[in-house]
Amino acid sequence: MRTNSSLVRMTIGLTDEHRDLRDAVRAFTARQVTQTVVRATVDADREKLPPFWDDLAAQGLLGLHLPENAGGAGYGLLELAVVVEELGRAIAPGPFLPTVLASAVLHRAGHAEHLPLLADGTKTGAVGLGPGGLTLSRSATEITLTGTSAPIMGAALADVLVLPAKDGDGTAWLAVLSDSVKVHELPSHDLTRRLARIEAENTTIPARSLLNVDAQDVRDLAAVLFAAEASGLADWATSTAAEYAKVREQFGRPIGQFQGVKHRCARMLAHAEQARACAWDAARAQDETRAQEASLAAAVAGATSVQAAFQTAKDCIQTLGGIGFTWEHDASLYLRRAQTLRILLGSTAGWRRRVARLTLDGVRRELAVELPPEAGRIRAEIRAELQPAKALDGQERVTYLADRGYTSPHLPAPWGKGADAVTQLVIAEEMRAAGLRAHDMVIGNWVVPTLIEHGSSAQHERFLPGSLRGDIRWCQLFSEPGAGSDLAALSTRAEKVEGGWKVTGQKVWTSMAREADWGILLARTDPSVPKHKGLSYFLLDMKSPGIDIRPLRELTGDTLFNEVFLDGVFIPDELLVAAPGDGWKLARTTLANERVSLSNDSSLGSGGEALLELAAGGAGDERLTTLGAILCDAQSSSLFGLRTTLRSLAGGQPGAESSIGKLIGVEHIQQVWETAVDWIGPEALTGESEGGMGDPTWMFLNSRNLSIAGGTTDVQLNIIAERLLGLPRDPIAP
Repeated sequence: MRTNSSLVRMTIGLTDEHRDLRDAVRAFTARQVTQTVVRATVDADREKLPPFWDDLAAQGLLGLHLPENAGGAGYGLLELAVVVEELGRAIAPGPFLPTVLASAVLHRAGHAEHLPLLADGTKTGAVGLGPGGLTLSRSATEITLTGTSAPIMGAALADVLVLPAKDGDGTAWLAVLSDSVKVHELPSHDLTRRLARIEAENTTIPARSLLNVDAQDVRDLAAVLFAAEASGLADWATSTAAEYAKVREQFGRPIGQFQGVKHRCARMLAHAEQARACAWDAARAQDETRAQEASLAAAVAGATSVQAAFQTAKDCIQTLGGIGFTWEHDASLYLRRAQTLRILLGSTAGWRRRVARLTLDGVRRELAVELPPEAGRIRAEIRAELQPAKALDGQERVTYLADRGYTSPHLPAPWGKGADAVTQLVIAEEMRAAGLRAHDMVIGNWVVPTLIEHGSSAQHERFLPGSLRGDIRWCQLFSEPGAGSDLAALSTRAEKVEGGWKVTGQKVWTSMAREADWGILLARTDPSVPKHKGLSYFLLDMKSPGIDIRPLRELTGDTLFNEVFLDGVFIPDELLVAAPGDGWKLARTTLANERVSLSNDSSLGSGGEALLELAAGGAGDERLTTLGAILCDAQSSSLFGLRTTLRSLAGGQPGAESSIGKLIGVEHIQQVWETAVDWIGPEALTGESEGGMGDPTWMFLNSRNLSIAGGTTDVQLNIIAERLLGLPRDPIAP
């Protein structure tokens, strides 16, 4: 049984051309890689070329990554990764992946002899990733290959074999024709693409068959292409599980309403998006010239993407339940292929240790964007406008920047510059180069856009200039003891009186309440209507009579948050934003033109760099494995931000990365500081009260709020499952 998910997931590529390529390959697989074809491959006694091979070769896909003079299309590994991802999603049988890996290795080695025939599908290829028992011996006149290889994917069908062999204390790589050795097809875990073993008995190898490539180059190329296929496998597993969870009913309702199932599917999507982002970066890095960066990106993909496919395949079967355990359902085929990729590529722990070692050696992945040509004109204008600000100090400088729209450039004029994505990035670069920093409005970053969209002209004049210049500081009075993530359940009341409203209630977790000049307040103005419709949005002078602010001591011992008690506080009519009952709409306001930013800190984040310092003194395999896993999460979180920025630059909408990034980012930070405390040991248990911000133990404690504030992780998982995967919402209690 195959599941044809109606979910249209993203693709590794971000450009229109890549999406067109994806669509073309997806249409091909829909026509040609049918269940009949897949099952015929599974049931066959021996592996054969699939019936669609000639048609697939005719598409020119086997040579996408090769130069035109070698029979290719002159593109790169990124375009090839788009194709491999789609074929993985369809679990296409046959030697496509082994063949393109072989040609990629040969091209990297400068060995062009077999490339044209591999590119047009006349010949197929395969690559061994470990020498097994193969040994190379040399004499003055010839090279001889002897022994038996480790299992090799696709070797039974291959015409050209790229083989490693022990060569003294090292490893040599050779391009060998299959008819010069014995090929033994093996019983294989992956029934859609089988393994074989190569046996050589004093086989004489021409000197020209030796390849100028090292083992790490081959492993990196394998990691890139395995990761791309893993992304397709993970995407299929996630979509299949989600679609089934929508319609399968137990206990009188769809299983997708059960939080355990919902959260599992949401985490599957998180794994799938990590697989995709890391595979994307690894592929594009191979097309660049910075070898160490490319190797790091490949290691991150090797450690992350293939494991993600394995995990989502297991979770898919768990979600499907009994039907997933049947031979008829294709879920088992995806699990078998993911497991095969994972074992052949080498242990996840090993790849994590490579990430850690490269990073400890100082290798960093530079995540930057190439701005379009019009950025030059924009840059000249911005630079000229910023020049006078460099001669100003203090509040004069802040005011100059605010009055010219630099506090929040994405906002419409006159409050911002109405800056599109390109302009926002140029402004950030020029501000940084000039040593300028605009006022950070903190909570005002949410207040100001809401007032621009929904406030009156009088409210604009009264509050916007001062907020942008830093003269007005804001706090947010939304959460209540009985209404945390369920904001619509709030009970603070606002009763209509002459000239305004009288507010009574309690707010909690209000940061900056003691310092703020004004607050945004959500209160219930009509208890007779459904809870979402009876709320209104007010601006509250924090010096008003009847306000009692009590510091709320947190588990760190600090008092950033506050409880705010409101006892008959009067709010004039002119401080109601929009109309009574519009509060829920205003509270959920999202901007059509969101701020675009790209961090210029380390792609590992400050926590990742701090952890590296602790590991720099020496680390065993266990610590390196842990460090590598944490660094992979840091890198993938940065990649989510980069991909979102690139979509914005292209005029597209955010993908799933923005939601997934919050989930992974929070859990990553918590793991960083928990690990730091573990590594410091007993010394971490002393002196915490003197440490404060930056002290690992304080950071460990403080990070616990990240999975609570702004909607708990549990709520975030529900949102991901419902909004991105379309799972049914929880039933409303009677």
